[in-house]
Amino acid sequence: MSGRINHDSSGFYSSRLYKDFPKEKQVKYFEQKISQEYLNRIYCKSSESMEELPDNSVHLVVTSPPYNVGKEYDKDLSFKEYLEFLKRVWKEVYRVLVPGGRVCINVANLGRKPYIPLHAFIIQDMLDIGFLMRGEIIWNKDKSASPSTAWGSWLSAQNPTLRDIHEYILVFSKDTFKRGNPLKRQSTITRDEFLEFTKSVWVFPAVSAKKIGHPAPFPIELPYRCIQLYTFKGEVVLDPFMGSGQTAIAAIKSGRYFVGYEINQDYVKLAERRIRQVLSEGNSSKLFDNV
Repeated sequence: MSGRINHDSSGFYSSRLYKDFPKEKQVKYFEQKISQEYLNRIYCKSSESMEELPDNSVHLVVTSPPYNVGKEYDKDLSFKEYLEFLKRVWKEVYRVLVPGGRVCINVANLGRKPYIPLHAFIIQDMLDIGFLMRGEIIWNKDKSASPSTAWGSWLSAQNPTLRDIHEYILVFSKDTFKRGNPLKRQSTITRDEFLEFTKSVWVFPAVSAKKIGHPAPFPIELPYRCIQLYTFKGEVVLDPFMGSGQTAIAAIKSGRYFVGYEINQDYVKLAERRIRQVLSEGNSSKLFDNV
């Protein structure tokens, strides 16, 4: 297929197919400034209440929620309780995002008996809150997937089991599809990055949980791509489930501010230690004097 082709799609988007989905709002771009003392910090508390952040103050959220599957940082919640907990966080995310601000949620599905399509439940909750869904990225981890033997019935149709070699990155925006840039901030994405990052399948390796020191880290490449694609230089990136600090490190390397929330004090210390190491290696800029 050739490059961009202009056509009138208004008939498609005004059809009854779209009647029950959230609609784009006619809102003026507005952002509130976060006090400098609250930037480049990880708060050891639940992101169900982010009172440090004003309404309409964050430009991008990149996160991967806890999976409630018995890891050391999980609570043993029912699936309904778990979704209710996440929805409280997503509502806070909606509050703090600027109009047109984006959310990128990295999520893997769960179980086999039966399979739980977690991404589908999160999508529905985000739509219920009023987010506009922008798409989903398939993170293909095949090159770094560990050799799995969970084939179910080996070489038999009795009960073969699919082995996931992918995760999702669900992309949403608040209220509008297009984001304002009244202060004329600078994009830092390159031409080649833009062509690659706008594809719906991303291919890059996972990272070692043992090496990072956290049971479920995503690679820095994941938030880096989201940050380059969806923010301008000097803007604010939030991770409400900060974990080992990968989002903060990607923000620093991209010349953005970060804010994080994490309930586990050990992981807060781990993330802060890793951030200091990155800064000591010369990845700092004048943006990060207060780190």
